[in-house]
Amino acid sequence: MNRKVELSEENYDLLDEAIHQLCEQGRLLEEQNAMQHGSTSVYEHSVNVAYKSLLLAENFRLPVDKQSLVRGALLHDYFLYDWHEKDGGHRLHGFRHPAFALYNASKDFSLNRKERNIIARHMFPLTVLPPRCLEAWIVCFVDKYCAFSETMGDSRIQWER
Repeated sequence: MNRKVELSEENYDLLDEAIHQLCEQGRLLEEQNAMQHGSTSVYEHSVNVAYKSLLLAENFRLPVDKQSLVRGALLHDYFLYDWHEKDGGHRLHGFRHPAFALYNASKDFSLNRKERNIIARHMFPLTVLPPRCLEAWIVCFVDKYCAFSETMGDSRIQWER
């Protein structure tokens, strides 16, 4: 039996509100201009990671700060450039982009400790230091799952109704 798993209404509203807030107050929509994996934009990838991170936390009843989880997931790739362009500044993107994302997000938003940790450590083990909170571990895991799925051709944003 294939049961479709969806977010609760409350968590869907939390995600939707966070997306709108970050789009209005910052440059999240600029992520639509760059591709991430396969035919998936950085924006679509970020929304996928936020949706699936929240879904994982909800279904396993994990004791997380949902607001920090969602905001950190939406901003984890807030580097705001197309890493596929041949440019010396984009070399070693996998290792360096968390720092660029954290720098940009810190300029545009007030971030709490968990949100900063999510952004800075989501590429572990490429970033040597591991995540320090459950929310960051969730995003680290879900980011890799989404990257694999998107690279293999599954780029659906599943939070849309």
